Amino acid sequence: MNVRRRLIPTAAIAAATALGTATLAGCSGDAAGAGNTSKFDVVASFYPMAFLAERIGGDHVHVTTLTAPGQEPHDLELSTRQIASLEESDAVLYLKNLQPSVDEAVAQSPVDTKIDAASLTTLEEHGNEVGGHAAEHDHEHEHGHGEEAGKDPHIWLDPVRYAQVAEGVGKAFEKADPDHAADYKKNTAALVKQLNALNTEFENGLAHTKGKVFITTHAAFGYLAERYGLTEEAINGLDPESEPSAARVKDLEKMARADGVSTVFYETLVSDKTAKTIASDTGLKTDVLDPIEGITDHSRGQDYFAVQRANLKALQQALGAK
Repeated sequence: MNVRRRLIPTAAIAAATALGTATLAGCSGDAAGAGNTSKFDVVASFYPMAFLAERIGGDHVHVTTLTAPGQEPHDLELSTRQIASLEESDAVLYLKNLQPSVDEAVAQSPVDTKIDAASLTTLEEHGNEVGGHAAEHDHEHEHGHGEEAGKDPHIWLDPVRYAQVAEGVGKAFEKADPDHAADYKKNTAALVKQLNALNTEFENGLAHTKGKVFITTHAAFGYLAERYGLTEEAINGLDPESEPSAARVKDLEKMARADGVSTVFYETLVSDKTAKTIASDTGLKTDVLDPIEGITDHSRGQDYFAVQRANLKALQQALGAK
C-alpha cells in the first residue's frame, strides 16, 4: 500500500549496526517483502502483535514479524534490513519496553502509524511473586522479590487486557486505512468476542482448584495469576535469562512444601535446567506453561487460542481443579 520507497536515514543505519546484524531467517517476516505491497503493510514486533494484526486486518493487511519463530523476543537485535522494513511500512505494531532494539528503531522511524500495545491497556509493576502471598514460609526470613519490580509487559497472557489491546489496534487500523474501516471494526469485534469467551473458560476452569500457587521459570504470568485469583512464584524475574540466587531457590523449595505445589513450569524458549533442578530437589513434576512469545513445532497448538487452552489444561492439572 505504501508506494513511497523511503530512504533510510543515516542515523537509522547507524542504529542498526549498533543493534547488531542478526538476520531473520526462515520467517514470513523477511524484511525484503515488508513494505510497498498493494495492501496495508504492518510490521509487528513479535507473535502476539502479529496475531492481532492478522486477525484484525484480514485480507487487507500484509504482516511482517520482526521476531523469528523460536527466537526469544527479549533478546532480539535488529538487522539493517529489518530497520528498512520499518521505513517502508504503513504501520508498526509493537509493545514498548519488551524489546529495546525495536523501541529504538520505532523511535527513529518516520512511519506515520506507530501503535504501542502497552499504551492501549494498563501495566503493573510485578516482581517474582504476583497475585498474593504464597504463604507461611514468609515469616522465617525477610521475604523479597529477588529483583526490583518493573512494569510487566506480558499483557497478552490476560485475555481481558489482550482484548483491550485488540480494540485499540482495530481503531488505529480504521484511522490509518479508512477504506477498509468497516472490515477492521467487524474483525475486531469478532476477536474481542473470542477473547471474552476465553476469559470465561479460564474463570470457570480455575474457579475451584485445590491449590492456588504455581511456580514458573520467569515472571510472565503475573497478569493471568491476578485475573484468576492465583499466585505466580517465578524462579527468575521479568528477564527470562536472569539467574536466581541461592536464597531464592531455597525460598521456592520451602514455599512448594508449604503450599502443596505439585509442578514447576518451564517454557520452550529458555533453558529448563533450573526448573528441573528445583523439581528434582523437592520431588515435584515439571510441565510446560507457554508464554506464547512465538509459535514453533514445540508449541502445544498452532495459534494463540490453542496454546492458551493448553495452558489452562496444564494449570488445572497442576492445581487440582475440581
